[in-house]
Amino acid sequence: MNKSDFVRHIAEQHGCTKVEAEKTVDMFTSSVIDAISKGNEISLIGFGSFSVSKIAARTGRNPRTGKALEIAAYNQPKFKVGQKLKDAVNF
Repeated sequence: MNKSDFVRHIAEQHGCTKVEAEKTVDMFTSSVIDAISKGNEISLIGFGSFSVSKIAARTGRNPRTGKALEIAAYNQPKFKVGQKLKDAVNF
């Protein structure tokens, strides 16, 4: 399901217009991105949690040439699924 399919699904399920549904999806995604980019964790009980993990610098290999290369440290966004969501997909 892509974004337009999801917007249509929300509009049908909640009896709102597609414009309102798309605005809601955009507000949610931009708010999550803004919050975790500032280092905050978001916990939505039953749904899941969004957080950031720090990945340390390491040495990797170019698979084509086999040469060693340095991979810089970076922050990895993570999502841990909540129990209610886990139960919903494992009925």
